[in-house]
Amino acid sequence: MMRRRRNLLAGCTALALALGATACGGTAVSAGGGDKALSGQTVTVAGVWTGSEQKNFQKVLDAFTAKTGAKTRFLSTGDNVSTVVGSKIEGGNAPDVVMVPQVGVLQQFAKKGWLRPLSAAVEKSVDAGYAPVWKKYGSVGNTLYGLYFKAAHKSTVWYSPDALAQAGVKPPKTYAELLKAGHTVSDSGLAAFAVAGEDGWTLTDWFENVYLSQAGPDKYDALATHRLKWTDPSVVKALTTLGKLFKDKQLVAGGRDEALNTDFPGSVEKVFGPKPEAGMVYEGDFVAGVAHDQYGKAIGKDADFFPFPAVDGGSAPVVSGGDAAVVLKDGKNAKAGMKLLEYLATPEAAGVWAKAGGFLSPNKKLDLAQYGDDVTRATAKSLVGAGDSVRFDMSDQAPAAFGGTKGAGEWKLLQDFLRDPSDPKGTAARLEAAAAKAYQD
Repeated sequence: MMRRRRNLLAGCTALALALGATACGGTAVSAGGGDKALSGQTVTVAGVWTGSEQKNFQKVLDAFTAKTGAKTRFLSTGDNVSTVVGSKIEGGNAPDVVMVPQVGVLQQFAKKGWLRPLSAAVEKSVDAGYAPVWKKYGSVGNTLYGLYFKAAHKSTVWYSPDALAQAGVKPPKTYAELLKAGHTVSDSGLAAFAVAGEDGWTLTDWFENVYLSQAGPDKYDALATHRLKWTDPSVVKALTTLGKLFKDKQLVAGGRDEALNTDFPGSVEKVFGPKPEAGMVYEGDFVAGVAHDQYGKAIGKDADFFPFPAVDGGSAPVVSGGDAAVVLKDGKNAKAGMKLLEYLATPEAAGVWAKAGGFLSPNKKLDLAQYGDDVTRATAKSLVGAGDSVRFDMSDQAPAAFGGTKGAGEWKLLQDFLRDPSDPKGTAARLEAAAAKAYQD
């Protein structure tokens, strides 16, 4: 169910943004803060994180241990969270807590009866600290099952300040200005954008930002749940808008064929690597991870971002992803697991990872000063400040057969559209056919 992006980013994301952060995170919470009521218990937590992301989350778990006395054990599931957790449940060895990276998977778990409703204490913290939209994405029906602990801001366009300065370009405020700026950058000797067409998920993110701004949040919500068909004129319009960029040889580094052979890390390399080919790359806040870790770029100096600009007079979009903590009914220490979620719902817990870097919290009670650098603070401020206008990644809300499978569904069809953007209406019809089948299944 989960995406290749997890494997690509796990080793680099968490190190990237902590340019001014301290090296320690687990000591941020005093051991004197709890009564050690959970001493002798072990909470097993499953999630997709590996590498530095897992290491930094362990700092949060260690802080929980310091407060409560409960030990923790982290199980990295790899991409297919649903399959791994299902097999653990069937084998009588269910984890207590799972960090779920997709709304669709959370809903699947709840409908299978695997989840415990979250405690009144967690719900109280969510009501006080989160925009209501985050509670909505963590709920099935009127029951709260998931606490969003870690978020991604997927409405950021990353650029080389030197490239834009050389072209005399300032960060644009509208999509029309974005294309105009792209042509100016191209005239100065670099292509405007590196596009990671080999990874279909990046193309879904392009579409989602254009669609949210152009069509508005209500239609976005309807399309995300397939209450609106992909043949709707608003979809055709968004594809047409996106197609103007895709088919412009000046704007896409190497043209469409090269874009289809460029994966996500490769797209970042084209902007921030040793031989730059483009001035800008669109993707989420995790671009900074690759730019810093792989190419030594100082975030805020050698690499910076501007918000994805507003399209056709709409509001600037804020698309997010995130990992929600859920408690399994079949976990051997589910009660202690719920206590972990009560801790994760606090700004104290979020602050541990915020100091370590590579982390954004949707918890508005987290002091932005806890983040280690100005760029991360600006990203977090944008995410939290968007409030209820934040929309969760649309493809992550869809059945995996449509929104999360390499070489199939939306990923493949948008790759086909990048290859030939001449028929937005036909692409919309093919998207609808694939979506109808996936949602029916």
